[in-house]
Amino acid sequence: MLKINKALKVSIFHRFLFLGLVIPFLFNTTKVVAEAHRIQQPTQEMRVEVKEIDQRALILRDYFAKFNSPLQAHAMDFIDAADTYQLDWKLIPAITGVESTFGKFVPGGTDPNFTSHNGWGWGVYGTQAIYFKSWREGIFTVAEGLKKNYIDKGLTTPFTINPKYAASKAWGGHVEFFLRDLNEFAASYNHFSMEAATPAADKLPVIHANVENKTAGISAKLALRIP
Repeated sequence: MLKINKALKVSIFHRFLFLGLVIPFLFNTTKVVAEAHRIQQPTQEMRVEVKEIDQRALILRDYFAKFNSPLQAHAMDFIDAADTYQLDWKLIPAITGVESTFGKFVPGGTDPNFTSHNGWGWGVYGTQAIYFKSWREGIFTVAEGLKKNYIDKGLTTPFTINPKYAASKAWGGHVEFFLRDLNEFAASYNHFSMEAATPAADKLPVIHANVENKTAGISAKLALRIP
């Protein structure tokens, strides 16, 4: 009986010894695995790009505001497109003024679900019109077209662009008006006082804004070479 008790005690002692060695090892292993897992987690960084506001965009935004234009929020798009295609930054806005009263009268109306984002008379003839997915897409498409089909071919002023872009001979003069008006607005612009001169209403050119029968001086067949 004594031998059995001794054997039992030895067995119990060995078991406790085993547990005493194994349990700390397991805890240490778990800790190491947890540390390794924590270290391997990728670090997420938030990057905020700060872009300096272009003074031209501020001028254009406030100029559009005079006409309650829906294009106020897209002033920077006009500047980006002009810089990309090396155009006078005032040219496309001036054309927009003639063709759609700065985006207020366009095929499809101004409802975001139906608007054509086409404030330049592109492809507008009869009841048909070119539809752009966004104002930005329209601005850049028109900028590229003006650069490749007009400016690069020596047609650099509203009057030289006129015969190819529009059927009305008065179109060039109307575009020139807005170019001068915007240029004067820019010269007198003070963003802090917001006291830029406003042109007399009786000096504004007459713009036909009937969208259903919209011509506004534009001839899509001449501008886009539609057969």
